[in-house]
Amino acid sequence: MQLRTRMAAPIALLAVAALAPAASAHVTLQPSEVPAGGFERLDVRVPNERDDASTRKVQVKFPPGFIFVSYEPVEGWTGKVAMEKLDKPVEAFGEEHTEQVDTITFSTKGKGIGPGQFRDFGLSVGLPDKPDSALTFKAVQTYSSGEVVRWIGPEDADEPAPKVTLTAPQGEDAAAHGEEDTVAPAATAASGGDDGGDTLPVIAIVIGALGLLAGLAGLGTARRARTSG
Repeated sequence: MQLRTRMAAPIALLAVAALAPAASAHVTLQPSEVPAGGFERLDVRVPNERDDASTRKVQVKFPPGFIFVSYEPVEGWTGKVAMEKLDKPVEAFGEEHTEQVDTITFSTKGKGIGPGQFRDFGLSVGLPDKPDSALTFKAVQTYSSGEVVRWIGPEDADEPAPKVTLTAPQGEDAAAHGEEDTVAPAATAASGGDDGGDTLPVIAIVIGALGLLAGLAGLGTARRARTSG
């Protein structure tokens, strides 16, 4: 019985170690958290999970609210952005738009992403202004063998969809509570320091002038005393 117990622990650890790489080798978007309402870089990270095939194509479906996207060119790969019509025009970044991003597809006719490899596909995106919201990007990965893996499930699924959480922009809270009022006293203090620096020379000049006058007065008194003597 003790022998079985001793053997069970190493076997369990080996099982966890064997499952860990597979569990972490998903199509994801990096970073997983970005500030809402601005332009940020996102990377579509595509690992290859097969030992006998390479990844030749990956397509990412965008959630609603993305108006702008551009992609970083990758040697040997072609990028294609597909837009979709909006039911109603929306205003984003000071302009009215009638389309939003539907999908972006990266594909290659070359060797692709081989076994044990991964590749990042860089994106520059205009993010929706929805802090504290989680966005789902469904992805489809196609292998050279013809196998298609759909990364569209929930977080606890074997093939979870990539997710990105939008956070409040940095400094927003400080601005809302009067960031300018915080800066003003500092500026006033600096200004006060300058006035003090200018005042010291003036005081020195006045003291010097008073000393000179006192000296002249003493000299005159001395001369009058000699004359009267």
